[in-house]
Amino acid sequence: MNETPANGQTSRLRSDRDRFVAMAFCWADILIELDENEKVVFAVGPTAPLVGKSSDKLIGATLDSFIDPADLSLIQGLLAIPRKSGRIEDATVRLMGGPGGPKPQLFVGYQLEDLGGHYFLAFRGSPSAGKDRRKKSARDSDTGLQNPTDFAESLKDAVINGEIGEDEKLTLISLPGYEGMRERMDAEGEQKLLDTLGTYLKANSSGGDMAARIGEGRFGLVHDKSVNVDAVEAQITQFSKEADPTGKGIEAQSASLDVDQGDVSAEDIASGLAYSLRMFQSASEGQIDLGKLEATFSTLVSDTADRVRDFRKLVANGDFDVAFHPILNTMTGEIHHYEALVRFKKDGSGVSPYETITFAEEAGLIPEFDLAMATKVVGLLANIPDRFHAAINISGFSVSNEPYIAGLKALLAKNQWASDRVLFEITESSRMADLEAANEFIQILRKDGYEVCLDDFGAGAASFQYLATLDVDVVKFDGSVIKDAQRVPKGKAFLKALTRFCRELGVDTIGEMVDSPEGLEFVRECGVQHVQGFLFGEPNTNILSFAKMDRKIEKLFGKKTARRAFG
Repeated sequence: MNETPANGQTSRLRSDRDRFVAMAFCWADILIELDENEKVVFAVGPTAPLVGKSSDKLIGATLDSFIDPADLSLIQGLLAIPRKSGRIEDATVRLMGGPGGPKPQLFVGYQLEDLGGHYFLAFRGSPSAGKDRRKKSARDSDTGLQNPTDFAESLKDAVINGEIGEDEKLTLISLPGYEGMRERMDAEGEQKLLDTLGTYLKANSSGGDMAARIGEGRFGLVHDKSVNVDAVEAQITQFSKEADPTGKGIEAQSASLDVDQGDVSAEDIASGLAYSLRMFQSASEGQIDLGKLEATFSTLVSDTADRVRDFRKLVANGDFDVAFHPILNTMTGEIHHYEALVRFKKDGSGVSPYETITFAEEAGLIPEFDLAMATKVVGLLANIPDRFHAAINISGFSVSNEPYIAGLKALLAKNQWASDRVLFEITESSRMADLEAANEFIQILRKDGYEVCLDDFGAGAASFQYLATLDVDVVKFDGSVIKDAQRVPKGKAFLKALTRFCRELGVDTIGEMVDSPEGLEFVRECGVQHVQGFLFGEPNTNILSFAKMDRKIEKLFGKKTARRAFG
């Protein structure tokens, strides 16, 4: 019998579906076809143990009859994606399951407009392999998204290399008040929300992987202009309402930044995007104004580009000085070593080193500066007596930066004597996105004879996690920890406990911001081994100036001591 044109087209489409089924079975366990009303019209595979129904009983079923209720909103949000891009990739949802309860499944999905807008979903086994993959990729462990450091680098490289087109945007998403909602959720509920957000954002991102968790309740998403950002906001708001035991949830907010800025160079756009990401990551909740950022992004790109060029010129010309600040033995007053601090030659204009370094960190320039600083400090030490030893700072941003690591290795290889006179102090440790990779870097330094100090200890809730993961020789208690311990009734007991803990781990301790004799006596009583502060003088670019400290040391410590350096 001859086919009519309509019947012939339908036959070909059915044949296409059969080929899809055959190919999908190479990957999937079960396949399900949904019509335009999201009802099952075709199912094949061992559906009974996974969804609780045989394939023939699924015909006519709706999503809520085989998708776990906790994931129903997620899959409905995901099904909106193929209407724009044609497919869903590497998502995870839980099927209703048989006697064993809901079972998590990886799935891919396609939509064929020529077949009435039908969806084809292929489900496969447990997603545990995907989780292992995420861990090895140094991703955020809760969401499977990129960590902020890697995301900033990926975005910067993609813009410079032309891998992101003019029709793509960077959208920053905030859930203001997330910390408050977090207190209302139990651990399982929060993890479910983070899993859902990770799956949903990845599915909406360019290439299925250009999304990141920037911080608590903060996310970044690179996507093409077909993505409806208002719909994404609404869907994330809905996810939060479902996760919130009170049902209140959080109204998601966002700002979308154009990757294409007309005649602006790719390098300048990349710097502006990186700076925006860092500001978004580091700003306190009350400081985030996404609307203003979106409206002024073009100006920000231009201003950032100018500052980047100025900073790179400053670094290339070595237009900065090194000031030294002594760290002393708390009991004897013997100088242990000096911390090397930057002093920019144009800081007389009112710009503090802190502001300049903060900009360098937020613009992704700090690895370049850290290497320049290390080079200058090693050069200075090479030309002064061996008794002077110094700590060189490394930002938490730099410990995973490959050009910095390569440059530092080359510098130290040329100056092998430095292992006897240099130690490294990791600052801004909260910026370390991958602690395991950071520890690998630290152990390379230690293996070559360099001691490593972890700065800012005790200032954040993650300090103990850092000490559990990072094998270091010294920790420096943040100045706020020292000051707070002197103010509150239980402060002394708390600081004593911290020093005892470090001592049991074989880790030395330094207390900073000790600016009075009373502060010195306090840290002594708490067992802190070394001390730093204005009590012993301000940082000075002339390291030899500290030879005049004899009388001050005698007065504070009760006797003259022979000053000696670290080592």
